[in-house]
Amino acid sequence: MVDGPPRRADAQRNRARILDAAEAVFAEFGTRASTEEVARRAGVAIGTVFRHFPTKDDLLAAIMKRLLAKLVEEATERDLFAFFRHVVAQAAAKKAAVDLLAGSGVDVRIPDAVEHLRDAVGRLLAQAQDDGVITASVRLPEVMALLASLCQGALHGGWDDHLQARTLAVVFAGLKGC
Repeated sequence: MVDGPPRRADAQRNRARILDAAEAVFAEFGTRASTEEVARRAGVAIGTVFRHFPTKDDLLAAIMKRLLAKLVEEATERDLFAFFRHVVAQAAAKKAAVDLLAGSGVDVRIPDAVEHLRDAVGRLLAQAQDDGVITASVRLPEVMALLASLCQGALHGGWDDHLQARTLAVVFAGLKGC
């Protein structure tokens, strides 16, 4: 049941409530937060959490898959620079998720979801290069590394809006002129 969608409407609602609560709990307390707190905030019994997500890693993986799917969807609505701005702005609010992506020691295996995000960013890069906005010498691995680094900076660098804007401007200038 971890990867497949629940069949009943109430099970789907419970799953969504659990994921919403888990995202809030892990954002507040980090990945060491308890599943009991997730259950309490979701308004379900701990057994319901474990029926949907047999382990904490399964729960964390589901949060990451949902977050990455949302980012892929949002990538279709923005250009590369707007997507960078959006993701970096969201990084601090999604601290647990960014920590997971950066490898916090939790065993979360989501290669397909990460690959979908990589593909979406690749499409944004190709469009920007076709439009002549970004130089053709820039490659996707570099763009993904920059995006990950900027998110880490937003999390751990004590960034305010002004520093974030200046840092993005430097990165964007580099992408345009490499």
